[in-house]
Amino acid sequence: MKRALGHMDLDLVGAACVALGTHRYRLVEAQGRVPSAPGLYAVFGSLETWRLLGLGVPPDDRPLYVGKAERSLASRDLNTHFHNGRTGQSTVRRTFAALLRDELSLRAIPRGGLTTADKPSHFALDTDADAELTSWMLDRLTLAVWEKPARCADLAVIEWGVIKKWVPPLNIQGNAGSPWIAEVRRARQVMAADAVRARG
Repeated sequence: MKRALGHMDLDLVGAACVALGTHRYRLVEAQGRVPSAPGLYAVFGSLETWRLLGLGVPPDDRPLYVGKAERSLASRDLNTHFHNGRTGQSTVRRTFAALLRDELSLRAIPRGGLTTADKPSHFALDTDADAELTSWMLDRLTLAVWEKPARCADLAVIEWGVIKKWVPPLNIQGNAGSPWIAEVRRARQVMAADAVRARG
């Protein structure tokens, strides 16, 4: 994303940041509160959560991760990112798994239906490890959502604007200025190497 944000884009970025920074739900309470509509979501964690992830002390109240759902926030968030058995399909789950590799003794395996040689970053977890990751996320993370308004023509542009403003540590794409990006990439590479070894 290289272009400058227009006035309407900036207004929408501001509105999204206000909404995402205001109403947060514990993941176990989010069912029924997250709309089946397009929009942005933000994942937040406490100071202790940042420490367990190896991210240091949070500089402010920024989220850990910001993402977009082009069709349904409920489907993308509740049924993919925070649901058992979905690590291979969720970038943010893989990043949490990578940063918690030692804390939770997680080891990656190849994702079913895709050889790790083709996509080494698309690793998965076995059933027990995946459930442990889900439990950790449900206990420690909160979720905020912003439903895309009718006047928003390009959700990806607004997502980029929010990431640029907040610099969430777990975002890799569009977040080159992040001081955490090297550590996040290194952790994911370690997990990808685990999956290659597991394949044999």
